[in-house]
Amino acid sequence: MNARKWLKGLAIACGVMFAGALHANLSTVPDETYKALNLDRSKATPKETYDALVKRYKDPAQGAGRGTMAEYWEPIPYSMYLDPTTFYKPPSSVKEVVTRKECVECHSDESPVWVQAWKRSTHANLDEVRKLKAEDPKYYKKEKLEEVENNLRSLGKLGAKENLKEVGCIDCHVEVNAKKKADHTKDIIMPTADTCGTCHLREFAERESERDTMIFPNGQWPEGRPSHALDWKANIETTVWAAMPQREVAEGCSMCHYNQNKCDGCHTRHEFSAAESRKPEACATCHSGVDHNNWEAYSMSKHGKVTAMMGDKWNWDVPLKDAFEKGGQSAPTCASCHMEYEGEYAHNMVRKVRWANYPFVPGVAENITSEWSEKRLDSWAATCSQCHSERFARTYLELMDKGTLEGLAKYQEAHDIVKKLYDEGLLTGQKTNRPNPPAPDKPGFGQFTQLFWSKGNNPASMELKVLEMAENDLAKMHVGFAHVNPGGWTYTEGWGPMNRAYVEIQDEHTRLREMVALQERVNKLEGTKTSLLDLNSTSEKISLGGLGGGLLLAGTLALIGWRKRKQNEA
Repeated sequence: MNARKWLKGLAIACGVMFAGALHANLSTVPDETYKALNLDRSKATPKETYDALVKRYKDPAQGAGRGTMAEYWEPIPYSMYLDPTTFYKPPSSVKEVVTRKECVECHSDESPVWVQAWKRSTHANLDEVRKLKAEDPKYYKKEKLEEVENNLRSLGKLGAKENLKEVGCIDCHVEVNAKKKADHTKDIIMPTADTCGTCHLREFAERESERDTMIFPNGQWPEGRPSHALDWKANIETTVWAAMPQREVAEGCSMCHYNQNKCDGCHTRHEFSAAESRKPEACATCHSGVDHNNWEAYSMSKHGKVTAMMGDKWNWDVPLKDAFEKGGQSAPTCASCHMEYEGEYAHNMVRKVRWANYPFVPGVAENITSEWSEKRLDSWAATCSQCHSERFARTYLELMDKGTLEGLAKYQEAHDIVKKLYDEGLLTGQKTNRPNPPAPDKPGFGQFTQLFWSKGNNPASMELKVLEMAENDLAKMHVGFAHVNPGGWTYTEGWGPMNRAYVEIQDEHTRLREMVALQERVNKLEGTKTSLLDLNSTSEKISLGGLGGGLLLAGTLALIGWRKRKQNEA
């Protein structure tokens, strides 16, 4: 037994030495990431690359854990499945200590769908991958398996001549290639992104590179955002998320903003099908809804309709780079547009981001013609030119930018009207019934918090309406442009709803201003003790014509009459 252990240790050591002599060769990971990690890309081994990525990934100062607002919220039981590193604890009620084989046998009864999905997966069928022929569309998986095994050898988890037999329960929920039994009460983990990165180093590094390539030139957004790589940090450091006492409601945000922590938002467990994750439907759960209706806009576009009509004839098993040439794909998908950058496909989704979904964010629109933005525009033109002429692509991208700016101008006019009312203290209940928001938020105008928290007249209805114009309608207008859905920016969403909100805001604004004018005139009349009979005199005449003027005059008479009655009663 001791001799076998010694030989196995020697084999692993030799594997580490052999793999350590090879650099990771992650050509799809940008230079910015190697620079951020202080690594020489020409020399860094898989182990060095992995260790540097994980060190940053687990650093609370870099976005891991409970964040800067932890004092304001407590996790609920379900939270451990959204941030396992911070909250997950092994099940204390399950006492079994089991082998690989026993995991499968037990869960075939306890959770059979898990096991059925896993048995269909590449993880469970590595020997079949090794047998793939070059003409097979999935042949790339054979090369991927060799890359994975080299990663594991560099990490000291696989011997020089050893092949990975399978990726089973223990490999993900205890340790990769672990030979020991698993104690449910001590050993079980819920896999996180760095767990997947142990094998899938390239994909992990690509995803983590979003932190380094999503850097707006003037700090319009925090560094690395918006992105999958830091979506959890963006979530838990939003004041209303931290402040809400309705924790179950708040976790609705978390159930999409957890890609930073786990990979199964896109790669559904336990089959982890690459073909499934390439389909637009894989993105739809999160990239949908009132403020980022990407799925709805894409689905109603010509691109989306061709995919819906023809997608069942495409070969989704081919890698993205071959989707059009070998897979028969005839329209773009989420993955083929957003994972592509200058001809390469990777898990970095943000290298072409310019508008970041929300045009109202200060400085974003002003930056749209900067050198930084123009370079990204060029990359988009190259992407679109795979199917269209470059002139067509550029004229459409120009239409998108100018149309988005037109929507922004409409919103800003409405915003300025309501903000002036707020500055003058004229919003409904502003001086009498406007409780402060819960900590850590501070009192203010048109805050993101007010989409999810309300008390008394905070926010006022006009204030909420103009906030929704920005956060929802303007965002959907831009998304409609970006996904080539005309109704999504012109009438069904975008401009039409914004125009309606603008009209309602103007109506309410006019009513408020007329009431202010009325109050001033009443005060003046009372101050000079003007008789009701003198109201039609030229000096005090209320000169508002039509029905509005008549109603205002009637209101004035009624108000003065009411005050006189009150005075008599006193």
